[in-house]
Amino acid sequence: MKKALGIFLIVVFALMAAIYAFVYFVPYSEGVRSGELIKISRKGVIAKTWEGQISQGISGAQIFSFSVLDKDQEVIEKLKEYQGEYVKLQYTERYATFFWLGDTKYFITAVEPDSSPHFRR
Repeated sequence: MKKALGIFLIVVFALMAAIYAFVYFVPYSEGVRSGELIKISRKGVIAKTWEGQISQGISGAQIFSFSVLDKDQEVIEKLKEYQGEYVKLQYTERYATFFWLGDTKYFITAVEPDSSPHFRR
């Protein structure tokens, strides 16, 4: 009985590790979005995560919500610096997420300033 329980626990642990590895390391899609950075904040009660939004429309009706991993400190600092400006975001979309990684499936990997198509200089 102990041997069967031990094998069962090992199989369950291996399955959970495989699911976590799949969700964390296998991207669903990658892309670029641009818009006005309207929010970047660190939120959460149990696990603090970085969450943000960009407005992709002139009326603010098209909002793109995203998360940033804690390990990407350079991206977080740039997002804080570009608050309120038009930015271009490179992102990776995952199949799912865990609450300690972020609220969304979209994770920002790079950010750079961009010029707004609405206000040409």
